[in-house]
Amino acid sequence: MSQPDPARPFLPAMSRDALLPYYDAFSRLLGAGPAHARLVAQADPPPDGRVLEIGCGTGNVLARMARARPDVALTGLDPDAAALERARAKLPVGVRLERGYADALPLPDGSVDRVLSALMLHHMPPDEQAGALREVRRVLAPGGSLHLVDLETGGPHSLLARGAGALLRLVGRSGGGEGHGHGHAHGHDAPRPHLAAADDLLALLRDAGLVDAVVVGRRRWVLGTLVFYRASVPGPEGV
Repeated sequence: MSQPDPARPFLPAMSRDALLPYYDAFSRLLGAGPAHARLVAQADPPPDGRVLEIGCGTGNVLARMARARPDVALTGLDPDAAALERARAKLPVGVRLERGYADALPLPDGSVDRVLSALMLHHMPPDEQAGALREVRRVLAPGGSLHLVDLETGGPHSLLARGAGALLRLVGRSGGGEGHGHGHAHGHDAPRPHLAAADDLLALLRDAGLVDAVVVGRRRWVLGTLVFYRASVPGPEGV
């Protein structure tokens, strides 16, 4: 597998490297834990299954999955080496952590049973979202599934969702204005989220070759409406 490009820009977890030590406290303050728990329960990997989280950050979702399902093999991927070091400190020995990008997964075809994504996809512009979802389709084994949660735009709480963008822009400006994307760059523009309407994201999932793409549920959050998605790869018999 090729190594990630060390010069490729990405969006740090708090939009600025110096703020990374506060990420977990900020996540708890915003109440992200229940969304993580719901995503883990929704994924429900098979016994001794293989689970990949793209954009794992400091490892909060992986840690929750490790506690709930110690039998599964876990891999986390993120472009931020500092975030991965924090994840390594909280995760059990044996959890595999890889530095890389969601649109260039360093994994073989059909090598995982579940892919998780929590509040990561909106960090990528639409073309890279499509590339990441095609990679998810590639690495999922027959019968495997993607389980994704992200903010939506245009919903009944879209004003709060726009607040998420304002917060990112504020933090980005405090970092000196050098925008780094989670796998992409904004040049000297402040980072901004690329939120999708649920129907648009479902279309992206289908275009990537995933089937049975559905919205599993919605949850109000302090920054807007969280939408939980599921999409699958056909089984060995094409069902």
